[in-house]
Amino acid sequence: MAEPTAVNLSSADKDRFVEDAAPLLDPLYSAALRMTRNPADAEDLVQDTMLRAYRSFDRFEPGTNLKAWLFRIMTNAYINIYRKRQREPQQISQEEVEDFDLYQELKSHDPQWEATPENIVLDRLLDADIVSAIEDLPEQFRFAVILSDVEGFTYAEMAEIMDVPMGTVMSRLHRGRKALQKRLLQLARERGIVKDQSKQQPTT
Repeated sequence: MAEPTAVNLSSADKDRFVEDAAPLLDPLYSAALRMTRNPADAEDLVQDTMLRAYRSFDRFEPGTNLKAWLFRIMTNAYINIYRKRQREPQQISQEEVEDFDLYQELKSHDPQWEATPENIVLDRLLDADIVSAIEDLPEQFRFAVILSDVEGFTYAEMAEIMDVPMGTVMSRLHRGRKALQKRLLQLARERGIVKDQSKQQPTT
């Protein structure tokens, strides 16, 4: 990783930044790509994140979660810079997802299904389908699902990264997972994994 423009860091801090931050470039880019949904913008976002992190690395407390710290910088950079280039974030009503349950939907389509939704749907969809379904989520839900289910951050870490109360994190993650389940069911119907009752002819 090329060293950014020099700032007032000690040699030890510069070496520590390169050593500790370099292994996190791949997860940062993967998350940036899901945020921006554009490879060039994702690369710019990661580069901007690393530059901001380098310039403020003297304020990073050793022994704390560097990954969470970098993700917060990247999230703020995205919100403050890259989102302004795009349209307003997609909105979704609570009624659309709050009561949706993938397991119950699958059982209503075919009572023979006894496996978990993950075994029924996720195991039969391509990874690219699942990534696409995550990327299609409204922005605030997408962030929550990425941070929790893809990157494995805790609620407390997510609250720090997203700069919102923990209750908001839990609400967004809950609704994001419901919206994701709904999209995965749609994909499963399109792939013929589950039956689409709306297209079946009624029996007489």
